[in-house]
Amino acid sequence: MPLPMKRLLLILPCLLLTQCGTPGPAPGPIPTDQPAASSGGMTQVINVSAYDPKERQRSGRSYSEHDVSALRASGAHGLIARAGKGGNLDEKCATFLASADRAGLLPGIYYRLQNHVDAVKQADQFVSRAKALARGRSWNAPSLLLCADFDAHSRLSDITRFLDRVEKGTGVVPVVYLENSEHLRLLLSRADSKTKATLRRAPYWCALYSHTGGAGRVLPAPGSPEGLTRQYDVWSHWTLWQYGGVDWEHGRSRPKVYSNGRYHFPAYFGNLDRPIERNVFRGSPSALQSFWQRHGLKLR
Repeated sequence: MPLPMKRLLLILPCLLLTQCGTPGPAPGPIPTDQPAASSGGMTQVINVSAYDPKERQRSGRSYSEHDVSALRASGAHGLIARAGKGGNLDEKCATFLASADRAGLLPGIYYRLQNHVDAVKQADQFVSRAKALARGRSWNAPSLLLCADFDAHSRLSDITRFLDRVEKGTGVVPVVYLENSEHLRLLLSRADSKTKATLRRAPYWCALYSHTGGAGRVLPAPGSPEGLTRQYDVWSHWTLWQYGGVDWEHGRSRPKVYSNGRYHFPAYFGNLDRPIERNVFRGSPSALQSFWQRHGLKLR
């Protein structure tokens, strides 16, 4: 075989491999009724509390309540900080929010309702804190998302009283965060139609870190965020999903991250050097902006 022909035959496979490896066009926005099948492209939101940041576990970028630019660089669009729980305010909340606003993240707050303090008293504290934060600085963001986080053993009357009080105090229907608790799933699924209609006005923020978690004496493990939504039997779909949590085990923070079926998420967020609690929004970044303003306290 002539030498030029040999060279041509050697070059052709390389060209074909190069073409096969060329990425296609970037995917379009995520439809609100069909989330992506993996973490790629899903709209990410971080939530933090006074327990953050966790300890360093690998090489990568760090963050603190004073600087959250690493979260934005890793793909986060919003940050929800704990404002308080059970009558006690979170000491890092304001600093986290100011840092989020500087970094271009949408700011939000949540309050964890606990059973040992009156629900209305806790709601009033949340409303007061939200208003103080809103007037505490000159904000870049248009609104402060409001979220209610309920204890795994909450009473239905406390849930509805808290939500009603927050709405009356702010004019905002807050987001409802619910753990993967059998007590809560049975409580809400057995509620009357009027109570369910009231709850349905608040977007559902679900928490599920494993397809095997949440099995109880009555209900099986929900398996997926859609399965968990069906077990609550209140909402037609979830709006926010906390797919990544953090446990404290054997003197170390351990990331708990959902990975099964059509949803696969990495153990760590972006190139962060430590675990963090994280969520996805059911929609595009532009839809997140609209959602934030519908369920947030105006900042400007």
